[in-house]
Formats: sequence, C-alpha cells, structure tokens
Amino acid sequence: METTSSRVGVQPAEATAEAPAAAPQPTPEPERPPAPQQTQEPASPAATARRAVDGYLRADFPWYGLDGAFTGPRWLMQVGTAADGTVEHGSTGHGDEPSARGEIATGEKERFAVVITVASNPLRRSGDGTGVLEATSVSSAAWLAGSGLLAYSWPGQMDHTLRNDWLDQQTEAAWELADDLDGSDWSTLSLPVDGEPTTFHYRESEFGWVLAGSTRAGVHLGAYGRGMSAYGLGFSAISDLGTYE
Repeated sequence: METTSSRVGVQPAEATAEAPAAAPQPTPEPERPPAPQQTQEPASPAATARRAVDGYLRADFPWYGLDGAFTGPRWLMQVGTAADGTVEHGSTGHGDEPSARGEIATGEKERFAVVITVASNPLRRSGDGTGVLEATSVSSAAWLAGSGLLAYSWPGQMDHTLRNDWLDQQTEAAWELADDLDGSDWSTLSLPVDGEPTTFHYRESEFGWVLAGSTRAGVHLGAYGRGMSAYGLGFSAISDLGTYE
C-alpha cells in the first residue's frame, strides 16, 4: 500500500492544462494529518462545536454518526481543512465527552464513540503546493481514528512529562497500522451503514477500539471508542446537525 494514500489534510488537486516538460524536481516529503498533542485536558467538545459548526456546514459531503439506536448525548468535535479552507474530514461524538486523563483522573470509566467522516478526494495537492498526493482511502480514516483514540488515552503510572514521547511513539505505530489494514493486527467486522451491512477493518487495544471502512455515499468512515462495544453500533448520515449541538 502506498503510504501517501492515507495522508489527509491537504488541498485537493484541480485540473491543469498541459505544460512543457520541466526538469525533475525533488519529491516533497508527503504530509500526514497532524496528530492531536494533548498534554493537558482537551477543550470540551461542546465548546469546540460552537466554534466549528460553520466548518461542518461548509462541507460538500454527508456527515455520519451513530444511527437512531443510540439514544445518548451527541456533540460535534472539530473539522479538518486543507490549505485553501476546503473541509476534508471531521468528527462527531457520542456518549461521555472524553478527556485525556479519563478514568485515571476521575475514577469513572468513560463510555464514548467518535465517528470520523473523511471526504473521498480522488486527487490532492501537497500542503506546500509543490506535489500531488494520492486519493484519500480507508487508511486515511483508520489513521485519524487511531491517532484520535491515542489523544484521549493516558497510560497508568505515566508522568505527564513523559506522555509526549509516548504519544509520538504510539502515533507512529498507529500510522504504520493504518497502512497495513490487511495485516494480522486487524480483523473484520460487519456493521450497518444507512441500513446496509458494511465491512470494517477493526482492532482493539488496552485503550479502546478502532475501526475503518467506506460507505456507498462516497465517504470513508473511521471510529474509535472506549467503554462502548463496537459490535452493536450502526452508522447513518446525519440529517440534522442540530441534534449534535
């Protein structure tokens, strides 16, 4: 699998006219979406939603969340945009609002599931505008889900001064896993998307679970959670973002 296939957060390519051949230029270092770095408690997702709701409305693709079988709290988190402001992906939360320290700080087990919608972009420019990256893929959703779960994880007995090093190491591991969805670290799980059985790549860790797949609506879905079983979940397009505010 090409490692650039999962790298999101850059500008979609536009059609260009044919130009005279030019001397080969050095290939720019491909970009990955920035992984959340949270050494302190993250901002409340509800507060983030108030700042980011306009971003959700600017998207030209459908947003996904848990289907109607989930009756708990719902909230918007944040969107990811390209250099030109084009919305490329975003997250919706369900259940308890997670925190980085979570159970370690409160003594209570958090129960949440976050759904990530990734636009299907067939061709995208690199962040510095000097090259072209491959299309977004299921690996893009898997990467965002894996790094998202890590952002809300804090290993027991770890001092906060060491967490950044741990997070960097684990984020790189999540990146490698996302580019090897057919590897032994992943299993498959069939879950409904808009009422249709859909196959997802799925894995568990001590910090929670991660899954990733694609929809017939032309977007890729990632999800991560803790305290809520992934096996009973279903996903559907969000018809009213107001249910998440």
